[in-house]
Amino acid sequence: MLIVDSHLDLAWNALQWNRDLRQSVYTIRAQERGLKVTNPGNGLGVGTVALPEMQRGRVALSFATLLVRATGRMTPHIDYLSVAQAYGIARGQLAYYQELAAEGVVRLVADATTLEQHMAAWAAWDAVADGDLATAPPLGFVVSMESADAIPTPERLVEFWEGGVRVIGPAHYGPGRYAGGTGTELGLTDMGRALLAEMAQLGVILDLTHFSDQAFWEALERFDGPVLASHNNCRALVPAQRQFSDEQIRAIAARGGVIGVMLDVAMLRLGWTSSGGVDSGVPLVNVIDHIDHICQLLGDAGHVGIGSDLDGGYGREQSPNDLDTIADLQRIPTLLAARGYAPANLARIMHGNFVALLRRAWA
Repeated sequence: MLIVDSHLDLAWNALQWNRDLRQSVYTIRAQERGLKVTNPGNGLGVGTVALPEMQRGRVALSFATLLVRATGRMTPHIDYLSVAQAYGIARGQLAYYQELAAEGVVRLVADATTLEQHMAAWAAWDAVADGDLATAPPLGFVVSMESADAIPTPERLVEFWEGGVRVIGPAHYGPGRYAGGTGTELGLTDMGRALLAEMAQLGVILDLTHFSDQAFWEALERFDGPVLASHNNCRALVPAQRQFSDEQIRAIAARGGVIGVMLDVAMLRLGWTSSGGVDSGVPLVNVIDHIDHICQLLGDAGHVGIGSDLDGGYGREQSPNDLDTIADLQRIPTLLAARGYAPANLARIMHGNFVALLRRAWA
C-alpha cells in the first residue's frame, strides 16, 4: 500500500549527520559503527531511514523538513547562535533536496498538478504485481520547515516559498523566535503573528506540531488557512505537553486538518525510558493505539495519517522494536486491519488523508 509520511528530517540527517541517503540503511549503519562523536545520539550505527528503504516501503510521498533553530542556546547540529547561521543551514538543506531532484532521485511536489502526476505514477507502478524497484517512480518530497527560526524576517518567507517550501511549523523545542514551543508556556511573538499573515497570503500550510498550548490556540484563532500536525500523538494516552489533547485534536479536525502519528516510542508509551540497548521494548501496536484513539474520538478515519519522525534524533533504540527500517511501515495496515479497519479506511490513513489535504490546500 502506498504511504505518505508527513515528517522526515532527511536533509538534517544527510548534512548535519553526514549520511548519504542514496545508500541503503545497512550501508549507512556499517559506515557509522565505531565512529566517535562529541554529541552522541541520532541512532549512530542503528538508523532506520534511507531512500532505498523508503522506495521499498512504498513511501511514495513524504514531507521532508528543513530543521534548524536559532535560539542563541548553542546545541550541536541543530541550534545556532545567530539567525545568519540558521539561514545558511536552512538554505543548504533546501539545496540538498533541489540537487536530489536535479539528479532525478526525487521529485519536489509543490503544486496540485505535480501532486496528481506523482501519485498517479506511483499508483500505476504499485498496481503491477512484484513491482521492480528499478522501475519505480522517484520519491516525492513536499518541503516543510520545522521551526521558522531560519527565516530572518516574516517578509522574507517568500524566498523559501519560491524555493519550494509549502509547510511551516513555526515552533520546535523551547522558546523560538516566532512562537513558544515544546516545554514552554509562551504564545506567538510579534514576528510570529506577522509570519502567519505572510503564510496565509502565500498559501503555506501551518504545521501545529511543537506549539505550546498557548501558541496553538492563538495560531488557530489568527490563521485561517489549511492546517495539519505533521508528527503528534495523543495526550490522553501519553499525558505530556508534547502530545495533543482531545480538545486540540477535535479543533484540528474541525479545520479539515490531519494528524500524523509518530513512531518515537517516548511519545508512544507513558514513562518509557531507554534500556541502553537497541530494543526499545515498545512494539508497533502502540502506534495503532494512538491512531485508533483519534479515529474513535472523531468518529471516522478522515483526520489521521502517518508522520513517523523516524531518525528524528534517534534510531532503532527509540523506535518500535519490531521495526528495522522505514520499509516496515508496511506492517501498520495489517495491524489496523486486525482492529477491524476496512480497506478503504486503511488507504485513507496510510496516504489518502494527507493527499486530500494537499489537494484542498493547492486547489
